[in-house]
Amino acid sequence: MSLSKINYIANRKLLIIAFLLIGSNVFACDICGCFMGITPYYNRNSISLLYRYRSFNGYNGQSHSLFPNGGKFFIPANSQNSPITGHAGNPDDYELYRSMEIRGKYFINSKLEINAILPYVSNSERYNGYTSTIGGIGDINLYGGYHLVQKLEDNFKQQLIAGAGIKLPTGKNDFKNTAGIRYSSLQQAGTGSTDGFIYLNYMVGLGKFGASLNTSYKVNGTNNRDEGIANSTTSFLNIFYTQRIGRDVQVMPSLQFFYEYSGGEKYKGTKTGEHVMNNLMGGAGADIFYKNIALNVGMQKNMWEAKTDHPMSAGKVYIGLTYNF
Repeated sequence: MSLSKINYIANRKLLIIAFLLIGSNVFACDICGCFMGITPYYNRNSISLLYRYRSFNGYNGQSHSLFPNGGKFFIPANSQNSPITGHAGNPDDYELYRSMEIRGKYFINSKLEINAILPYVSNSERYNGYTSTIGGIGDINLYGGYHLVQKLEDNFKQQLIAGAGIKLPTGKNDFKNTAGIRYSSLQQAGTGSTDGFIYLNYMVGLGKFGASLNTSYKVNGTNNRDEGIANSTTSFLNIFYTQRIGRDVQVMPSLQFFYEYSGGEKYKGTKTGEHVMNNLMGGAGADIFYKNIALNVGMQKNMWEAKTDHPMSAGKVYIGLTYNF
């Protein structure tokens, strides 16, 4: 086989891997503790490290900052000395949700994959001048995907993946401040509930352009205090372009749109009206590939949100590093 032929095959494989990575299974109901992230779908086992940050800041009619004053982007030290107060419209109030996640993927065969996510969670809230941060191991996610359609031709690519999974209540759910008052359920490292979810992911590419659409539905259980989150749905649209730089490097900028809906918190089976999620976000990202390593970054800011009396969704940021083998 000629060297040019070998290079063509290698470049084609890298292109396919890049296409599948940028258009892969990305969905989130962050406030419910479920975020699947960016992972490759070219029958490659992988291990990843993903850091994600979500900001809620400013009430209806106020400005919404992705990085509010006093808020930390990276995981800060735990601080549980402040009193716990309710929200009263203070423009400096915020809620920040962070997660550092170790992710693994293993292909049982060419069409069936299994995945696991182990998160370390750090959540902060500031209300009426008082700031608290608690952190710890979060809820483990286990899920599998089956590749229903996989057509990867030179100029046209198409893939459809269906999957299902479970979120286990491994995270601590009884953090309290120094006065012995328990933090709200969403502030906790874990939800205390066992949840299930299903998803579909469709990807299509023509030449250097491509798009993926992922939609999911999550059924949430309750914890031992009869607390829970209403069932939720999320959809993620990713439109991307492929640009090669030299032999081993490929960059894929993308436009990203994300919609989520949840009826919010429930107590004893009844919706409380707290933390209802109904918002649309948009932003940009980039995926940089070098041989078997991928760097993934993205940022989305809020475009629209239904009226709420809580700090509103300001946006989110993610940074990931994946090794494929």
